[in-house]
Amino acid sequence: MKLGKTEKYITDELAKKGALLFSLIDPDDHSEDNAVNTAKNASDAGTDIILIGGSTLSSQDKLDQVAKRIKESVDVPVVLFPGNVSWLTRYADATYFMSLLNSKNPYWISGAQAKGAPIIKKIGMEPIPVAYLVVEPGGTVGKVGEVDLIKRNDPVRAASLALAAELMGFHFVITDTGSNPKEGHVPLEMIAAVKSAISIPYIVAGGIKTADQAKSVVKAGADIIQVGTAFEKDGSTKKIKDMVAAVREGVKVRKK
Repeated sequence: MKLGKTEKYITDELAKKGALLFSLIDPDDHSEDNAVNTAKNASDAGTDIILIGGSTLSSQDKLDQVAKRIKESVDVPVVLFPGNVSWLTRYADATYFMSLLNSKNPYWISGAQAKGAPIIKKIGMEPIPVAYLVVEPGGTVGKVGEVDLIKRNDPVRAASLALAAELMGFHFVITDTGSNPKEGHVPLEMIAAVKSAISIPYIVAGGIKTADQAKSVVKAGADIIQVGTAFEKDGSTKKIKDMVAAVREGVKVRKK
């Protein structure tokens, strides 16, 4: 599969910077104006991608309007992080074409994808093949996706699933704990195990709240971190700049 424009941008930026920050906007967790302002701040602060997505969607019209306005306001690609087929909108540059590999329901592994594929082709959107793995506690995505959660103390299972994803042809792997878990982000031992098992880019999502945590996660092996809830609470340019700087510092420490 030939790399699309957005995926090539991601791989080129990874080669230059060593690790990236993706800022996630959930339209259901923001007012429309706040969503756009946070995305603009993120772009101005040096975030590498603006993601739009979430586990549930209250309004297709709101998604379309938010995506359109964000696209008009930022200088980086806008990519969908869809919770289901309804999350597709022509106002984004690309979409994660995800399979939730540790779901107990085949719908989330291949069924939703079969429904979404003709829509993606029709609107001419770039698909980015992503394997999605959910780790305890899982949050809303764990419940909605009927997930057989990866236990936090089982890095071997996480690494095995990630390697299987690479061998099946996925271009990226995400491990996600769900939104804002009290247990925190994916354990550092698990991040290191997954990174050592695969050669494709590895994204860590869920529970990364501070610059210090971002630095530690990148140091452990994450190629990309996704941050959403932390920027809902403080979407200022300073907060996001601090997170970007921490990602870059994590790369430097990892190389030593």
